[in-house]
Amino acid sequence: MALERAKFRQAVIENTLRSCQLFLGLPAADILAITAFAVSKTLAKGEYLFREGARSEGFYIVQRGAINVHRVSAAGKEQVIHLFRPIESFAEATLATESGYPADARATDESTVLLIPKREFIDLLRRRPELALRMLGSMSQHLRVLVGLLDDLTLKDMETRLANWLLKRSPRPLPKGPVVIQLDRTKRVLAAEMGTTSETLSRTLAKFRDQKLLRVKGNTITLTKPRDLQQLLQSNLGEL
Repeated sequence: MALERAKFRQAVIENTLRSCQLFLGLPAADILAITAFAVSKTLAKGEYLFREGARSEGFYIVQRGAINVHRVSAAGKEQVIHLFRPIESFAEATLATESGYPADARATDESTVLLIPKREFIDLLRRRPELALRMLGSMSQHLRVLVGLLDDLTLKDMETRLANWLLKRSPRPLPKGPVVIQLDRTKRVLAAEMGTTSETLSRTLAKFRDQKLLRVKGNTITLTKPRDLQQLLQSNLGEL
């Protein structure tokens, strides 16, 4: 029985690694090598995986649940950097520094993550230089996320930020008819990502609803007039 559990655990880890963008197409031998030292960790909802400044143990891949990576200002305000979901990797940049983790990471739901230990993975990188190029690609993707976040936070007001967020998740070209957007995070987390409060986000959604631009039901937002919302965004951006 114990042997069967061990084999099942190994198979789950292998599947996670193969599905992760960072390791797509990696030879089976390398996947097996990483599987041998990967460590599975389970977190309760609200539990911290690491705190800003803590010594880096390595980087992580989400297997189940979601991990909220954020910074907290001196005034105590939380700014969400990104909400990482299954098979997404994060904290790879700490492999190249001794300064520790640059942000806090907390589970928003009961979650399971894979820790890829720093020392063992760096040893593998020395033997497999092509892996280093994959790491650069992954960190480049995280940089694009941060640049997008910075762009959103520099927009003038909450109406503009929310319209921009919704339209980024709409199909292109923008259809005339309704667009359905499923929220994959709580409104509190979404508000934190936008640098505002849940109350302000709710008021802005209500304002768009009163303007017949959208409907909200549970975790579903329906843009009833996506092109009108785009015109509103363009008008607001033109005033900046």
